[in-house]
Amino acid sequence: MSIETTMTSDVVGLIKPPPVSRRGFMSATAAVAAGYTLAAGPVRAEVITTDTNGLQAGDAQIKVGSEDEMPAYFARPAGNTKAPVIIVAMEIFGLHEYIKDVTRRLAKLGAFAVAPDYYFRKGVDLTKITEIKDLLSVVNAKPDAELLSDLDATVAWAGSQGGDTTKLGIIGFCRGGRTVWEYAAHSGTLKAGVAFYGPPVDPANPLWPKSPLQLAPEMKAPVLGLYGGADTGIPVAQVEQLKAALEQNKKTAEFKIYPEAPHGFHADYRGSYRKDAAEDAWKQAQAWFKKYGVLS
Repeated sequence: MSIETTMTSDVVGLIKPPPVSRRGFMSATAAVAAGYTLAAGPVRAEVITTDTNGLQAGDAQIKVGSEDEMPAYFARPAGNTKAPVIIVAMEIFGLHEYIKDVTRRLAKLGAFAVAPDYYFRKGVDLTKITEIKDLLSVVNAKPDAELLSDLDATVAWAGSQGGDTTKLGIIGFCRGGRTVWEYAAHSGTLKAGVAFYGPPVDPANPLWPKSPLQLAPEMKAPVLGLYGGADTGIPVAQVEQLKAALEQNKKTAEFKIYPEAPHGFHADYRGSYRKDAAEDAWKQAQAWFKKYGVLS
């Protein structure tokens, strides 16, 4: 199996979800019209929708490198030019409506939230792909060095737009959860990160030199890890291994495992959504960002 088609642990958790009734889901046409990806399977009709009242929100282009411009979605409190900056690291499905809604939720909390589309260089709209296997050739080919550089560019852009980058946070889901751990080891200015079910261990891939577990000694910012005990791709033992490595290296991190929750339990558009776990995890995330000075 090539690197491009390797089923990483986050993807395993996506394709082996617990059984779920198909009742209460949108038609594929309605889901596409609402801006959701179809690669993750049926889209729940009762998705969370956050309005833009009191917000400035929309699309942006962020300069990366000498010529490229990276698409992004942002939301911030209207009129607030010194809002703390929180990067939203997406799943493998591209910049679809769930990630945009999370960005607006963070803006309602007072943040200048930005979700960069760092897979843009392949020239493929990931939100329009319907099969997970077709996403892998794009997302598994993203070099960590380039990813981290794109995130640094996102922070610089937010600062140029009036965001307060001295209060910098990052939150991510699924593959984006892994991104949180990677960025926490990279950035010297990050105040705190929140990783939702990000894989602690990677398959062999020369583009990903070190997994989160291997980066434990290098963590520069406190991270909260939120995981599902029923995740079919990320065993609890692996999460405990990461926790032990961080403790051994005297790094600040906390973990909460929701025993009955599967992978993707926060993704309110999917059948994996677990309301109680998702709502508690969101409260934990807010408290974490407040504790470390990202949110007030």
